[in-house]
Amino acid sequence: MTAAGLPMEVPAEGLPTRVRIHEVGARDGLQNERTVVPTEVKAEFIHRLADAGLPLVEATSFVHPKWVPQLADAERLFPLLADLDPHRLPVLVPNERGLDRALELGARRIAVFGSATESFAKANLNRTVDEALAMFAPVVARAKDAGVHVRGYLSMCFGDPWEGPVPVAQTVRVCRELLDLGCDELSLGDTIGVATPGHVQHLLAALNEAGVPTSRLGVHFHDTYGQALANTFAALQHGITTIDASAGGLGGCPYAKSATGNLATEDLVWMLHGLGIETGVDLGRLTATSEWMAEALGRPSPSRTLRALSHKE
Repeated sequence: MTAAGLPMEVPAEGLPTRVRIHEVGARDGLQNERTVVPTEVKAEFIHRLADAGLPLVEATSFVHPKWVPQLADAERLFPLLADLDPHRLPVLVPNERGLDRALELGARRIAVFGSATESFAKANLNRTVDEALAMFAPVVARAKDAGVHVRGYLSMCFGDPWEGPVPVAQTVRVCRELLDLGCDELSLGDTIGVATPGHVQHLLAALNEAGVPTSRLGVHFHDTYGQALANTFAALQHGITTIDASAGGLGGCPYAKSATGNLATEDLVWMLHGLGIETGVDLGRLTATSEWMAEALGRPSPSRTLRALSHKE
């Protein structure tokens, strides 16, 4: 049983006072499930996450249903979220057709999904890195013309299952290209979870040297080797204030089989609150939501904090 008042707040010097959590469980998490979650369950999941105080809840993806059948219900799901501010509901779009679908439903935050490596670009988008960037150019331009916020996801920033270590300069080059296209922010993805804290800080410093401000960067860590929280702390030390996480640790990557779950939002919130960093998230409501979703999926959550707070082994 966890005593009231825990975690005890003990701030560390040099860290941000507030962090914005970008919740990806409803999109990045559920897209990796073997079974298709009913649309109504997804809608309730998103409402519960929003009610828990998460400022951004990535809702769905407008990828062709053939490629991600788990999210084929985007047109049915988004109207069920009409009572929520669309600025809180980012959606993933792969191309102009995906953008058309998103805009027709009133989406106000979109994301494109690129790769720092050629192997993953080929596996995920069936294009080279530069061909993918060319595909994104009109998507970003049209979204900006419509007054829509654009996030650029970049996967394989630290390591690739086919190519191995990814040179920092290679990641920096693609990040710079995405910003030059007009992306408002970038999310640096450790898709297979191989990053370590020194690597994280080295990449962030290199991006700064290339003219990419820390304020336009977020981080997206996977916990494959148990490094996600350590890497997050390293990013916080560098001044990062946007962190991606997935309620209950849901998710992985359907195109990279070595990619296990995302950083669990509960584990992140526990650490941030212990450091005295504001998130606006109610940990109790978040835990209850993730426990509810785990029951809906019929399996336990990998989140250590969720297991501890729900008194489950």
